[in-house]
Amino acid sequence: MNRRSAVQAIAASIAGSSALAGLARPASPEGDGVVSVRSAYGFDETVERLKADIVRKKIKLFDVIDQAKLASGAGIELPPSTLIVFGNPPLGVQFLTSNPAAGLDWPVRLLVTESAKGQVSVMYTDFAWIARRHRIEDRDAQFEMALEVIASIASSVAPK
Repeated sequence: MNRRSAVQAIAASIAGSSALAGLARPASPEGDGVVSVRSAYGFDETVERLKADIVRKKIKLFDVIDQAKLASGAGIELPPSTLIVFGNPPLGVQFLTSNPAAGLDWPVRLLVTESAKGQVSVMYTDFAWIARRHRIEDRDAQFEMALEVIASIASSVAPK
C-alpha cells in the first residue's frame, strides 16, 4: 500500500459515516476562514464529548488548553474558552511538505467558547481557507479528508 492509499484509509476510518449535512456553513472565501457550529450541550460536556470523539477516532490528542484559566491567572476575566489541539500526523504532515508555512495551521485546533447568554460554540479554521492562505494547490484530496474529519468531530456536539 502506498503512502497516499494509507492516508486515505486512515482518513476514511476516522471520518466514519457521520451525517455531515447541515452541520455548518463553510467560511466564505472573502471571510476570516472561521467555521462555527452551535453545540447542543453545556460547555464542559461539549469539551468532553469532543475529546472523546477525537480519541474514539484514534486521532492524536496533543493538548487541551483552558484559556479562561490562563486569563484568570493573569488577573483577566474571560468567558469559558478551551482550545483542543489534535491531529493525524500522516495526513497533516502532507500539508507541510507542500508548504512549510502551513505548520502555522497544523496540528488542527477546535476552539470551544461560551457566550454571555450561555450559548456554546465550536469553531475551527476552514480547510479551503487554509489551502488558499498557504497557496497549497497539490493536496485537494487531503484537504477534503481533513474537512470530513473535522466536520465529523464537530457534528458530535451539534444539535440532531
